[in-house]
Amino acid sequence: MYQELHDKLSKYGQQHLLKFWNELDSSRQENLAGQLNGIDWENLTAQIKRYVLKQPDAAIPHDLSPAPYFPLHPKESDLTELYKQAIAKGHELLHAGKVAALTVAGGQGSRLGYEGPKGTYPITPVKHKTLFQYFAESILRLNAKYDQEMNWYIMTSKLNDLQTKDFFEKNDYFGLNQDKVIFFTQGTMPAIGYDGKLLLAEKDSLALAPDGHGGTLLALKRSGALGRMRADGIDYISYFQVDNPLVSIVNPLFLGLHAIEKSEMSAIMLAKTGPFEKLGNFCMSGGRLQIIEYSDLPEELAKAKHHDGSLKFIAGSPAIHIISRKFIETLTADGKLNLPWHRADKKVPFINSAGKLVTPETQNAVKLESFIFDALPMATKSVVLEADREEEFAPTKNKTGVDSVESCQEMLIERDARRLKKGGVKVPRGKDGKPLIAIEISPRVAIDDEDVAAYCRSHGIEDLTSCHEGIYLS
Repeated sequence: MYQELHDKLSKYGQQHLLKFWNELDSSRQENLAGQLNGIDWENLTAQIKRYVLKQPDAAIPHDLSPAPYFPLHPKESDLTELYKQAIAKGHELLHAGKVAALTVAGGQGSRLGYEGPKGTYPITPVKHKTLFQYFAESILRLNAKYDQEMNWYIMTSKLNDLQTKDFFEKNDYFGLNQDKVIFFTQGTMPAIGYDGKLLLAEKDSLALAPDGHGGTLLALKRSGALGRMRADGIDYISYFQVDNPLVSIVNPLFLGLHAIEKSEMSAIMLAKTGPFEKLGNFCMSGGRLQIIEYSDLPEELAKAKHHDGSLKFIAGSPAIHIISRKFIETLTADGKLNLPWHRADKKVPFINSAGKLVTPETQNAVKLESFIFDALPMATKSVVLEADREEEFAPTKNKTGVDSVESCQEMLIERDARRLKKGGVKVPRGKDGKPLIAIEISPRVAIDDEDVAAYCRSHGIEDLTSCHEGIYLS
């Protein structure tokens, strides 16, 4: 085994990875050999030359233009009618059990000052339900509304897979049918030193990192989850990230537009708050939809405006998609997924030539990641739909400040207060217009305006202004 591996690695200048081979027992040798044999060395070597040994050029297409999108509020009568048809189509597909939810949940809560999978972080303002519980209860409500048991696919990472599964088991899957919650694990890529050499995290293991959310599509294929979707009659996948509890698990309008327009991969867009907001930009080039990262869009384009003063490149991506199963099957038919890679310079601990663990103080390596939005140009048809960020986007990325636990909870409270008001309920508010108390509506009883109004009518709730403590409706 050693000689075969050595010959293979020598061809690519990576034989240093076997330096400690003779120090390893047979099981550790098998572990390292398994990792090394699992690498497509021809492809990886090409990526090293392109993305590591030189800084990749973020080439901006010369014909880049803002992408068209369906507006949040239709003004023309024909568009209003299309939206009605789309909502009806969305409901039809949900009733037929043609839709699955997919949550990307491979990250840890370290930026939140929390040890454990991010999905296990307690996020709601009154009952402190975790992100996973909040989504699970939303799915329970969808199951009741549409008389179906929705499949929920959760992509974990090798780092948090066991912890995530244990969390669900300890909480009895929050009332969901265990067979309908399907876990699959994200793929990995080796960390690469600036000299093009792969790094060891242990004497018997490469320094591995998740391969980015673009790896979701290939992981679905390799795990067998995609095959299960086909067997279960799932045609559409509602994709979202675990750190955004405000997201609609499935938006009937979005789903219906995707189906009616025969889109292969669709996306939600948010009107950017400014030219440099940290959201990817929906653009067109060569007749194909694509996303240009906020850091790559030239300043003159980012600041370009229409005559009325509005931004030309106004459409930002919150990473919310509807993806057709058949599209993923086509992209992964040969067991590969040819998305471009993105370079991330990181501080990666590694085993040096003396066998000692080194923890670098500065960036020393490249991690390569693929992004799911890079599949958009491969779709023959795509739909972009504008959404209201106050209804769909409250990312929990930091402990305080922008996109934080604090801002997320404020948005959850405001969203539920707004729904109560629409349902005819008086809500206590301060002079600044903000709710004076924490409000939380359980997704098990209400996931949209209609649900909340019906709940309040059936429970005789009309006025909450006399309440001085947090309100929880369940």
